[in-house]
Amino acid sequence: MSPVDLTDPAVEPTVAVIGGGVIGSGWILHFLRMGLDVRAFDPVPAVRERLPQTIESFWPLMEEMGLRPGASPQKLRVAAMLEEAVADADAVQEAVPEVLEAKQELFATLDRHTPEGTVLLSSTSGLSMTAIQERCRRPERTVVGHPFNPPYLVPLVEVLAGERTDPAIADWAVDFYARYDKRPLKLDRYVPAFIASRLQEAMWREALHMIKEGEATVEQIDSSVCDGPGLRWAITGPIMNFHLAGGEGGIAHVLEHFGPTLAEPWTRLQAPELDDELQRRLIEGCEREAGGRSVAEMVLERDRALLAIMRARAQFGAGQ
Repeated sequence: MSPVDLTDPAVEPTVAVIGGGVIGSGWILHFLRMGLDVRAFDPVPAVRERLPQTIESFWPLMEEMGLRPGASPQKLRVAAMLEEAVADADAVQEAVPEVLEAKQELFATLDRHTPEGTVLLSSTSGLSMTAIQERCRRPERTVVGHPFNPPYLVPLVEVLAGERTDPAIADWAVDFYARYDKRPLKLDRYVPAFIASRLQEAMWREALHMIKEGEATVEQIDSSVCDGPGLRWAITGPIMNFHLAGGEGGIAHVLEHFGPTLAEPWTRLQAPELDDELQRRLIEGCEREAGGRSVAEMVLERDRALLAIMRARAQFGAGQ
């Protein structure tokens, strides 16, 4: 049985989301905003109970972003059992903790309890689908669909097949995400942590070193990115930024003049030990920067700022 036909505009797939944490609830919000019927399951009863309230609290932002026809929080059905959540799903988006054993067990279970044509998608931020699909009888329908937080706002989804994934299923995943307002990035091969998180982690390690050595504070590091290159990266990305910086000569000019600096010992690469003192500096720095604002307040501020940035990008055709 083939997956649901996405070329038919009348077809609206039913999506099941497994996991009700930050990423799982973010996926639920996104799919509901797209007008889809969503089934949800989390093994923790308290998480299941608060999911509808979480969706309701974020729904005004979904309305501000713009709703697809038929979009409604009432299209969410929270199931008491995993089997119930996935019984009629055309696609399952997994969003459970990054533990390989847990994901292998879950995908083997999903493989047993879903219709043959259901596509199984993992939100893993770095595990290989080859490893995750190891216990599946039908691994050909499994594929990575790694989102970025918050999934209802940040459009990027990294799509990566496993060794036993049917290439047609990976293509289906790309079409599926693109149809519902995501920007799928299909990876050619597996690299631990994929692309975006790997780049993000490199900066994180350097930041930890500077904080540990007393070379910079949390506030200085965040300001240096937000008020500096981060503004440009939101428009051009880091490599195209260097191309623009080279003037008429472009990236070739930059490489000619600044290539030798690559040999300079500006990066430490290995992460420092996350000892008690470094943790204290990180925690106290974040508390100072928050200035008394709660995480919930700052998440709302972040989301509204992200929405404004994305609208500005769309207005000027940036990032296309």
